[in-house]
Amino acid sequence: MVALVSFGGLLEGVERWAYNVHFDLRGPMKPKTPIVIVSIDEDSFDELVLQWPWPRALHGQFLDIASRGKPAAIGFDIVFSEPSSTGSQDDREFAEAVGRAGNVVLGSAFTEVKGPYTFKENLNPPIAVLRQQAAAYGFVTVIPDEDAFVRSTMLTRVFQSVELSSFDLHLYRLGVKAGIRAAPLPLTRSILINYQGRPHTFLTIPYYQVLQGEVKPDLFAGSIVLIGSTSPVLHDVFPTAFAPRGNMPGVEIHANILETLFQGVPLSRISAWVVVVLTLIGGGLGVWVTDRMRPLPALSLILFLATVYTVATFAMFVGARLWMDVAGVPAALILGYGATVVENFIREQRAKQRLSRYFSPAVVAEIVRQKEDANLASARRRMTVLFTDIRGFTSMSEKMTPEDVVTFLREYFTVVTNAVFQHGGTVDKYIGDGVMALYNVPFDQPDHAAQAVRTALESQENLKPLAGRFRAKYGTDLSCGVGIHTGDAVVGTIGSEQRLEYTAIGDTINLGSRLEGITKDFHVSIIISESTYEEVKGQFITRYLGEVKIKGKEIPVKIYAIAESSRRQSERIAVKITVMILDAEVTLHAPVIDLSRGGLAAYDLPKGFTVGQVLPLQLEAQDGALLIGVKGKVVWTSGEKVGFSFVDLTPRDVATLERLMAAYGSANPLQIQ
Repeated sequence: MVALVSFGGLLEGVERWAYNVHFDLRGPMKPKTPIVIVSIDEDSFDELVLQWPWPRALHGQFLDIASRGKPAAIGFDIVFSEPSSTGSQDDREFAEAVGRAGNVVLGSAFTEVKGPYTFKENLNPPIAVLRQQAAAYGFVTVIPDEDAFVRSTMLTRVFQSVELSSFDLHLYRLGVKAGIRAAPLPLTRSILINYQGRPHTFLTIPYYQVLQGEVKPDLFAGSIVLIGSTSPVLHDVFPTAFAPRGNMPGVEIHANILETLFQGVPLSRISAWVVVVLTLIGGGLGVWVTDRMRPLPALSLILFLATVYTVATFAMFVGARLWMDVAGVPAALILGYGATVVENFIREQRAKQRLSRYFSPAVVAEIVRQKEDANLASARRRMTVLFTDIRGFTSMSEKMTPEDVVTFLREYFTVVTNAVFQHGGTVDKYIGDGVMALYNVPFDQPDHAAQAVRTALESQENLKPLAGRFRAKYGTDLSCGVGIHTGDAVVGTIGSEQRLEYTAIGDTINLGSRLEGITKDFHVSIIISESTYEEVKGQFITRYLGEVKIKGKEIPVKIYAIAESSRRQSERIAVKITVMILDAEVTLHAPVIDLSRGGLAAYDLPKGFTVGQVLPLQLEAQDGALLIGVKGKVVWTSGEKVGFSFVDLTPRDVATLERLMAAYGSANPLQIQ
C-alpha cells in the first residue's frame, strides 16, 4: 500500500518538506563562483527617486560603468518585452550600451493564456533593438512546485519546435568563454538547484551605489554580474528551502543556479522504482521483525531501522547530493509493524479462544507467548490422565427435559473444568456426562499425579451444592466416580486432514477410563492406579483395594482408593458385630471393621475372595442373635480384609441397618488405611 501511495505521488508533500529540512540541517555554504548581484532594492528607489520601470538609458549608464571592471558576463533578470514608455531614444541608448558591453544576456519570460477551449504560450523576448545588440537572451521563468517552492530549473526548453536555452545557461557559456573554471554541464534538461544558503548569501550591491560611484568597477572583474529586483514590492520573490517564508529574490535563485552549474553540484533524485523496491523491502522487514520478536523490542528495532534509514537519506543528500524519498520506507516499516501486531493480536485471541477449550489460562498464555505450536505436536511423554463420570446419569436424565439436561451438564462441566484448570490440567474432551483431563501436558508439571488427585478431591467437594439442588429437585443422589492413572501416552494434535484435536492415546488412557468405571463396584469415589499411588503416596489418605482384572489387560492391576477427608457418601462406623458369610462350600465368621448403609468391611478372612463375587451375608450380635440377612458383593480385597457392598436392599433393610449402626456402633468412625 505504501509503495503504491509513494509511486502515485501521494507522499510528495512529505518528501518536499523533508527535502527542505535536509537543506536546513546541512546549513549554508560559501559560494565558490565569482557572482555579484546588483540589487534593485528599496534603498535604490529612495536614492534615485524614480518610479518603476526606470528609464532604460539609466541601465545603459550602469552598463558603461560596470563594463570598465571587465566582468565575465552581465545578466539582466528584467524582461524588456515592450518599448520604453519614454520613447524610442531611451531604447536606443540602452541598446548601444548593451552593444558596447558585448557580454550582456537579457531575459525573456514565458507566459500562458488558458481559456475554455484554447491554450496559448508566449515567449515575450526583448524588443528587437535590444536583442540585436545583446550577446544572448534566455528565459528567466522559474517553475515552482505545487507548494510554491522553487526547487528546480529548466536549462533548455522547446518553444515552437525550437530548443531555447535558459538565461542561466547563456551566462554559464559566457562565463566559461571568459575563463571562469566550470564543471561540465549536466546531461539533463532540468536540474535540482543546490542552494547555497539564505538570501544575501551571494555578494549583493545596491544598484544606486554603482551609478553614484560608491563601488569601484574593479569589483566586477572576472565575475558574473546579475541585475535584478530584490524588493518585495516588485513581487519577484519566491519560497525556497532556505527561504520558506517566500523572501528569496528571483535574481538570487539565478545566482544559485549558476553556482550549481559552475561547480557541477546539481542534486539528483533517486528513481521512483528504487523507492518502491526499498519500500517493499521495508514493509517486509517490518513484518519479519515483528513476527519474530515481542511487540516492544520489535517496535524499538523498527524505530531504530527507520531512524537509520532517515539518517542515511540525509547522509546521501550531503555526501552524494542524492535526494532519496524519506517517508516511504519508515512508513512501510511502521505499518508493517502495526499490521503484524494487529494480525498477531487477532491470531492470539483466536488461538486463546481455541486453546481455552482445552488448557488452563496459564497454559494458554504460555503457548501464545512462545508463538509456536511445537509443544502441541504429537509426542510420547509421561503424563497423568483423569476420568470423571456421573454414575447412572443415563437413567437420571430420563426424569429431566432435554433443556434441563443441557443446563445441568453445563453447570457440572463448569465445576469440574474449573478444578482441572485450577491445578494446571488440560481438558481433553467431554464424553457424554464425563470429562477426560490430562496433566503434565503440553508443558512439564513435576507434581502432575498429585495435581490430578487434588483436582478429583476439589471437584467432588465443589459438586456438593449442585448435588443438593439435584436431590431436592429430582429426589436422586448425585455421585461421581473418578479414575486416575499415570503412564506413557502419545499426546498432541491428532486427527484427520479436515480436523485436528489435542488429545492423548494409548494404554494409559484406556486404563484410566477403566478405573473410573469400577469406582461404583468398590463404592468409592476416587480410584488411582499403582503407578499414580507411587507418585502420591504419603500425600493423601489412601486405601489399598487389591488387585483387579481390567478388561484388555492380562496382568491384574493394583488399585487404591483416595479417602475424602471432608466427605463420605455413606457414613461408616465401627460396630461390635460379626458377619457370617454363607459360601457354597463353607460358612465363615468374621468381625466387622466398619458398617454403612451401603456395605461393610470384615477382617480375619482367608484369601480366595474374588472381586465381583456375590454372597449371602448374615449380621449377628455378639450373643449370636441374627440381626439382618442381605446379599453382599465383593468390591475389594486386601490380605485378610474384604470389602462388601450391599445389593438388592429394600427400604426395610436400609432402616434396619441404620438401627444397627445406632445400637452397636462406637462413638468414632474407623478409617481403614
